[in-house]
Amino acid sequence: MAEPGAKVKAKAGDAGNASRAGAGDAVSLSIETAAGAVSGLAYAPADARAAYVLAHGAGAGMAHPFMAAVARGLAERGIASLRYQFPYMERGSKRPDTPKVAHATVRAAVAEAVRRWPRLPLFAGGKSFGGRMTSQAQALEPLTGVRGLVFFGFPLHPAGKPSDERAAHLHDVRVPMLFLQGTRDELAAPELLRPLVERLGDRATLHDLVHADHSFHTVARSGRSDDEVRHELLETSAAWMKAWSR
Repeated sequence: MAEPGAKVKAKAGDAGNASRAGAGDAVSLSIETAAGAVSGLAYAPADARAAYVLAHGAGAGMAHPFMAAVARGLAERGIASLRYQFPYMERGSKRPDTPKVAHATVRAAVAEAVRRWPRLPLFAGGKSFGGRMTSQAQALEPLTGVRGLVFFGFPLHPAGKPSDERAAHLHDVRVPMLFLQGTRDELAAPELLRPLVERLGDRATLHDLVHADHSFHTVARSGRSDDEVRHELLETSAAWMKAWSR
């Protein structure tokens, strides 16, 4: 899977974490952004039918085990992926970047994916904060080549403060969107998210992951395991991207 000539500038610790999580064939690279270079990890199966630009959540970077597992699982299903760091995570800061910086980083990552895989249908999105920054960027100005957005736990509101104000920009997104959401997600009350998706019309699809929380974890009494939820998440997202690649 490794591509020759990739620029290796990712931190050794990040690449090592990814390898331990099972993404041993990920290619480390550097992505230039307005806020400086950030690390990336490209993971492409030989039979890739589409590519996904995958942004991390607010509290953990691209090498988090969940991110690595998603990249590996998508590759097994014929979807290439490009993970990347936001500048604040690259610096080791806990304070997320401003939307302007985050949006520019999303665009730089998408441009890198287009350069690497010019013939593959392209999708973008990510986990929580990363997905929301991607949708905001898309709403402001369409991301080059992106056919649709995939959200792994869209953060509709802060925990304990139900509201759909954070989703106002989604009405300006004109590409298909897939929301993969746990029914126990404290950052997206189902009674708010479901009518929101319905108002977005045919371009939006909500897939409920029953008994899963914002991190896609379950409780033992639910009768479902984390592995079962992750399998459903991967199967659904890969099938959706393939369908919109035709």
